[in-house]
This record gives sequence, C-alpha cells and structure tokens, in this order.
Amino acid sequence: MPDISLTMIIVLCLAAAAAGWIDAVVGGGGLLLLPALLLGLPSQVPLTHALGTNKAVAIVGTTGAAVTFARKAPVDVKVASRIGLAAMAGAAGGALLAGAFQKETMTPVIMVVLLLVAAFVIFRPSFGAAPVDGPVTRQRILAAILLAGVGIGFYDGLIGPGTGTFLVLALTGLLRLDLLTASATAKIVNVGTNGGALLVFASQGAVMWRLAALMAAFNLLGGMAGARLAIKKGSGFVRMVLLTVVCALVVKLGLEQWA
Repeated sequence: MPDISLTMIIVLCLAAAAAGWIDAVVGGGGLLLLPALLLGLPSQVPLTHALGTNKAVAIVGTTGAAVTFARKAPVDVKVASRIGLAAMAGAAGGALLAGAFQKETMTPVIMVVLLLVAAFVIFRPSFGAAPVDGPVTRQRILAAILLAGVGIGFYDGLIGPGTGTFLVLALTGLLRLDLLTASATAKIVNVGTNGGALLVFASQGAVMWRLAALMAAFNLLGGMAGARLAIKKGSGFVRMVLLTVVCALVVKLGLEQWA
C-alpha cells in the first residue's frame, strides 16, 4: 500500500461508506468514491491502480446491497443474474480498452444524456411509481440483456460515471419495473459490471488490495444501510435520490470538462 496518512485513510473510508449508501439506493456512488481515491492517493500512483482499487471496493458494497435487496424486495433473481453475466462480459471488454480511451471525448454526450434523463423523470412523475401489470416478454428481457447488460456493462468498464443510474433507468423502462425493484435489480447487475472490470484490473496487477479491503468494509456497511432505507421508503424516495444524483453528475462532469 502506498504511503498514505492516517487522516487520509479515514477520509477514504468515510467516502467509501457514503458511496456505498448512494450506490445502494440509486447508483452513482462512483461519483464520490473514484474522485476521493484520485485526490487521496499519492501522485505517483498510476490511474489504473485507482480504477482497479475502486472496483475492488465497489463490488463488496454492491454485493451486500444486492443480497439485502434480494431478501426483502420483489426481485427476479434469475433475470437479474442473466443480465449480470452479460454485464460482466461487457465490463471486461470495456476495461481492456480503458487505457486507450479519452474520457473527455464522451463527457459532453454523457452530460446531454443525463440532462434528458433528469427532464424525463421530472416531467413524467408516474415513471417507475408502480410496476406495469403483466408478464415481461422475452423480447424485453433480451433487450435488457443487450442494453443494460452488455452495453452499460461495457460503458462501466470503459468510463464508469453514472453506471448505476443508467442501469436503474434502463431496467425500469425495459422490464417495466417500479424504481425500487429496478434499483434492487440494478445492484445484482452492478455486481457483474464491477466483477468483469475487476478481473481485468487484477490480472494487470492494478489493485491495491490492503487499502481496498479496508475501504470495502465501510462500503459494505453503507451499501446495506442504503438498501434497507430504500426498501423502507419506497419508489418515491428512490426517485428523489435519483434526481439528486443525476444533477450532481451533470455538475461534476461539467466542472471536469471546462476546468
């Protein structure tokens, strides 16, 4: 582990706990966790090591949240697992290309998409308020596997910001879920995206395991607490947090783009 002060380790652990809570409710914990690592680690630590450590921390929190949701929320674990396996493959492919990709070229596109998402959620208050009656067709499940699994998984391995949020929205629309169930399903899929990217970074020796283990414990506690609160508060609470995270992502990306 690189030479990091005790104060900075405490700050990183608290950031990991907060990121786990955000991720469990609606996704977007990377908005806090990855920047904290980039700021807290010594300048000589390569970017890939921050990315790899981020995934090692995040997978623990998302797994804890996924287990909590699966026990108490109406999640179709079978469908979620299929999408998660596709997401693992997509994320591994994205991580392999991460070193050669310039994030700045995609930032404006991501910002426009997030603004459209915020507008849609604001002007469609009924979106995700309740699940649509009737069984989900095979065509919709296949679309979810390709878009939410392979597509968003690839994006997570390649870039990452807003992955959980995109998953919640895609699953709500494609599988006709309410926002709470979509958030619960997204956690299972997110385990796949984190796992696929982590396998690649670990094979490259780009994970600081001791630091990751310490931060992961706090991320797990935050994730489980967030999942329990989301289950208790329901879809209205998830919708409010979703809008907050989307707006925060837009601001963060905008500051990065024009700094």
